[in-house]
Amino acid sequence: MKRDEKKEECIFCKIVKKEIPSAEVYEDELVKAFLDINPVTYGHTLLITKDHFPLMTDVPDEVVSHAFKVAKRLMKNIKKAYKADFVTLAVVGIDVCHFHIHLIPRKRSDGIPIFWPTGEYEEGEMEREAERIRSHISKDLKV
Repeated sequence: MKRDEKKEECIFCKIVKKEIPSAEVYEDELVKAFLDINPVTYGHTLLITKDHFPLMTDVPDEVVSHAFKVAKRLMKNIKKAYKADFVTLAVVGIDVCHFHIHLIPRKRSDGIPIFWPTGEYEEGEMEREAERIRSHISKDLKV
C-alpha cells in the first residue's frame, strides 16, 4: 500500500476491524498483536496500532510509546514461550504501509543472517556523517 492510499484498503486495518482473521496474541485499546502469516521463525509476531498511521513518524508520541512498552512485555513472553535466546525487534515499514513492529524469536544457532550488510567508515567520515544528522536536528528536540 502506498502512503497516499486509503486506510480502507489497508490489510492491517481490515484485521483490526476483524474483516480478515488473525491469530491474535494481544489486544488493548491502542494496539493489536498477532502472528505474521509469513514468519521468519515460529512465533514471529506483528504489533500494530489500531488506528491507521502509515509510518512511525506519523504515530502520536503517546501511542508509539505505548506500542514499544507493549513490545517490550511481548518480547519477554515470546522469549519464554519459544525458549529463545533473544527476540529481534524491527520496524521496517516497506511491506505494509501501516506502522508495525516485528517481534521475531531467535536462537543464536538459527542460521538466520543479519538483516543488512555492514560496512566501515573511512577516517573522518564518521564525524562528517554525525554532523550531517546533527545539522537537521531541531533545537527543540527534547525527549
